[in-house]
Amino acid sequence: MGQIVEPELDDYEQQRQANIAQRNKLLKDLALDARAAGLGPKPVSKPVAKGSTQKKKPASKKFEVSGPRRTSSRLQGIVADSDVAKRKAEEDYAAVQEVARVKRQRNNADMNLGDLVVRGDGWDKNQNFLVDVMRPGANPYERTFGETEVKETTDKELRALREQMSGLELYDGFPPNEIKITDERIYSLGFHPTSDKALVFAGDKLGNLGIFDASQKSTPGVKSEKTNGVKLEDAEDENDGEEVKPAISSFHTHTRTISSFQFSPSNPSHLYTSSYDSSLRLLDLTKSTSVEVYGPEDAALDEPLSGVEIDPLNPHLLYFSRLDGHVGRLDTRAGPTATDLYELSEKKIGGFSLHPGQPHFIATASLDRYLRIWDLRKLSGKAGRQLPALVGEHESRLSVSHAAFNSAGQVATASYDDTIKIHTFDGMSQYSPGHKIDEEGMRPSSVIRHNNQTGRWVTILRAQWQRHPPDAIHRFCIGNMNRFVDIYSASGEQLAQLGGDGITAVPAVAQFHPTEQWVAAGTASGKLCLWM
Repeated sequence: MGQIVEPELDDYEQQRQANIAQRNKLLKDLALDARAAGLGPKPVSKPVAKGSTQKKKPASKKFEVSGPRRTSSRLQGIVADSDVAKRKAEEDYAAVQEVARVKRQRNNADMNLGDLVVRGDGWDKNQNFLVDVMRPGANPYERTFGETEVKETTDKELRALREQMSGLELYDGFPPNEIKITDERIYSLGFHPTSDKALVFAGDKLGNLGIFDASQKSTPGVKSEKTNGVKLEDAEDENDGEEVKPAISSFHTHTRTISSFQFSPSNPSHLYTSSYDSSLRLLDLTKSTSVEVYGPEDAALDEPLSGVEIDPLNPHLLYFSRLDGHVGRLDTRAGPTATDLYELSEKKIGGFSLHPGQPHFIATASLDRYLRIWDLRKLSGKAGRQLPALVGEHESRLSVSHAAFNSAGQVATASYDDTIKIHTFDGMSQYSPGHKIDEEGMRPSSVIRHNNQTGRWVTILRAQWQRHPPDAIHRFCIGNMNRFVDIYSASGEQLAQLGGDGITAVPAVAQFHPTEQWVAAGTASGKLCLWM
């Protein structure tokens, strides 16, 4: 192959190229002279970015390949409209169809929601809000325990106890919907310690204290000579044959809710009541007087009280809890100025209890979800802000409504995570001041599933032990949202589910008689249910 020969330039073209070269040289020399004299334009410098660090490029997102991706046939050397191209197109289509089929195919394996999160960070099954939302509601009059469970019990002692407690019958003197012991919702309820007759006391939302004597009957034409201190006419009068209404006494002892009350263990005519009006009062049944034993010095202060208990070994010592997380101790002989206050929680204390045999131990239940055990024998901190020693604590998933001690050293709690827990602390009489219980020791010995979702219009459910069971077998009662009262043993076994005709609302506030096999419960409408 021959070399390419460039054509020769004519004279005109040569002269033109020479003129261009001479002109370019002249312009270049002029520019250098002007720059040396400071007349030329300064070179433009690149702007310096503020700050010493350069902006980082955003990290490139990684996309997972969820199926076959389109590729270029040309880059793969596949000729268009050839048999190879057609075969490749068919294979790609079949792969796409297979991926779509797999996505639609049913997955029959067990799945964990934590592995299936599409949206929502930080999923934690222990804090699953769906549990709270999807709780089953109340089913009025639907039993969860009855004759079938009693008959199927194989343990002889347990069966005998179940038959005994299930054998309690609804009081037949008056239907429950006729015994309106208080005008408003019942918040506190209990029996007088006497065993001669069932004498029931109840405190309501407006500060009224109602009293009902269960020895009266409603038999038409047969009227007792004297009922609850109210004299009735003879059966032969003009009202003979008419149905008798229950005689109920009621007293407005507080200006706000009566949250709790307790009879003095040394004087059964003395009834101590606590109230949301920030006061403790002593009702003397013998003298027919009600006197204030504690209250803030400034009457305008709002320090609602949620509970009261009397030291079983020293009847002059009163303990009370406040809704702001304080527990107080008052010696009635010294007056309200000698009150000791301990801040045991930053949030509301819904209920507390003293150990019946070791009253220096206190159990508190609070809105911060903790059950705590305290020892008053060992105080620490500066004067005026001392705290008892914390023996141990147990956290529930939701707030704990109440904590109740029995004489065996067991604590029963009810909480909004729909559980009743029984904590067993053996040998508390041997604990030295400041003794500590570890996390394992604070774990409940029994956990009972129980619907505790009372809502706004039903009083909070509380597990309440019988103080002095006649057969020395500890048991407690608690209201049931299906309009029953449940009774459980200290080991968590259900013993009975008390109900009956005429119960038209949830008997939320339930209590045992201290020594007799009697159970009373109050409703949000102020009605009384009684089993004997």
